[in-house]
Amino acid sequence: MARSPELKVFRTPIGFHDAYIAAPSQKVALEAWGSDKDLFSSGAAERIDDLELMREPLANPGKVIRKLRGTMVEHMAALPKDGPARRKKAARSKDSDDTTPARKAKPVAKPPPKPKPRPDRSALAGAEAALTDAEERHESERAALAKRQAELDRERRKLEVDQARERDKLDRKVAAARNKYDRAMQAWRDD
Repeated sequence: MARSPELKVFRTPIGFHDAYIAAPSQKVALEAWGSDKDLFSSGAAERIDDLELMREPLANPGKVIRKLRGTMVEHMAALPKDGPARRKKAARSKDSDDTTPARKAKPVAKPPPKPKPRPDRSALAGAEAALTDAEERHESERAALAKRQAELDRERRKLEVDQARERDKLDRKVAAARNKYDRAMQAWRDD
């Protein structure tokens, strides 16, 4: 029995937005985002299970849904404190005036910690495959049972017809024998 592919919801960041899509596979999601790179293997895209985030993409399967990530205030706060204009000005003044004392170097920010590895999905994939196999096997077993039930129903109907014919035939013999016996009794009484 052919089954339609199950839709999954995937997300990837695009600028200040997250792009969501409900698609049957990662490949279809990458095509919809217009990416020729595997964003999933690099961790730039992921499958999501949050029902609230899944609602709109599942209502519009195959369509890329963009949602703003954070507020404008949060975006502005995330910008570097010394913007590009300030860095250019500092570079020009440094080049023109070699006699100025060197500024204290700003402490180097720690690099962000390595992202945690994604949880292993193999157990879930195995369980889903086992469930799919079981559903297919159950469907096959139900079909075989229905076929056997139909054969038994045909046998029962044939048996009932055969038994009804035999009963009618025997009823006629009993009636004929009773008739013959009644006539003989009548003749015996008359003598």
